[in-house]
Amino acid sequence: MLKRIAVKDIQLGMFICEFCGSWMEHPFWKTKFLLTDEKDLHAIKSSGIKELWIDLALGADFGQSVSGKSVEEVARETEALLLKAHKAVAKDKISLEDEIQTAASLCAKAKEAVIEMFSDARMGKAIEVERARALVEEISSSVLRQPHALISLARLKTADEYTYMHSVAVCALMIALARQLNLGEDSLREAGFAGLLHDIGKVGIPAKVLNKPGKLTDGEFAIVKSHPEAGAKILIESYGVNPLVLDVCLHHHEKMDGTGYPHGLKGDAISLFARMGAICDVYDAITSNRPYKRGWAPADSIRKMAEWSKGHFDEAVFQAFVKTVGIYPTGSLVRLGSGRLAVVIEQDETSLLSPRVKVFFSAKTKMPIIQETLELAKLVGKEKIIGRESPDDWGFKNLDMLWMGIGAV
Repeated sequence: MLKRIAVKDIQLGMFICEFCGSWMEHPFWKTKFLLTDEKDLHAIKSSGIKELWIDLALGADFGQSVSGKSVEEVARETEALLLKAHKAVAKDKISLEDEIQTAASLCAKAKEAVIEMFSDARMGKAIEVERARALVEEISSSVLRQPHALISLARLKTADEYTYMHSVAVCALMIALARQLNLGEDSLREAGFAGLLHDIGKVGIPAKVLNKPGKLTDGEFAIVKSHPEAGAKILIESYGVNPLVLDVCLHHHEKMDGTGYPHGLKGDAISLFARMGAICDVYDAITSNRPYKRGWAPADSIRKMAEWSKGHFDEAVFQAFVKTVGIYPTGSLVRLGSGRLAVVIEQDETSLLSPRVKVFFSAKTKMPIIQETLELAKLVGKEKIIGRESPDDWGFKNLDMLWMGIGAV
């Protein structure tokens, strides 16, 4: 179980999951570790960090002993558990290229399942919970094998299919974020289930309002804002839905500063999973094409969300989200120091600023070049990203084909 504490309360034997500091930098090269060294303890207390997240399943709570064992014994046990988990993940994890076809088939299957689920809800039928959970299990397996394949594909939805594919995308994002937060397997799947059902209340909104291409009137916006409570009512009547899932449905539009809806909850009154849902919901919404606007580029969306994060999102959870999708998410167009343009293919686990990219165009000559995949983390001092670029500014119409490996610009 994760717990957020003040730095003044930190002690040896705690397992640190995340620092509540800058989402770009923190004082340690690692973000998840058991605190066993007095020097590290002093460094944390001497830094500008005010709060951090700890995992009670892997270390001590505030004022709690470590089960009568020495800190060194707990460290050895924790390292063994983490090594076992990391080996299991590494064994199952595959490349984006290998997962892309499986994820594409799953996206199509998931869309049809969500359409049917929404249709049943619209007719007053209860949610078929077991069927929905089976879908979440498949999405979870894909995300755990290769998180960026399904997440990135789900972003490429048309405006007409937004409502349904948005549920699939948020499901995948919630699973990936829960994994980044080091939540347990049960919590991970409940997070995905919550993402899949978070917008079920939209079944009661007239299509002409939901898909209106222009600005909503005050009355129309009031109708849209009713969907969390409408969704909660549907879920209450569906046997087997966890209260956690209900909470995300009801509160994914709440904001940390209390300006959200439907209840105007503020700060700690919003649950961890509802905070996660708020971030995943917004990211997919602003990166997707809607009837009234085109989606923003993934990297621009992360930058915009970082600007909003203080009042809108939980800072620590947003930091974890950025580490989940990357500062330059898959599909982002970037300019390299060499003057070449590249599309981001995959994230590097050791550096947010050095993803795997595919170069394909020269910004100097404004001509295509031989495509080449670069591991920027292995080219430190030789090549790096120096900025984001807009595909529209360059006239690139099928950029997504590049990272999917099935075409050329």
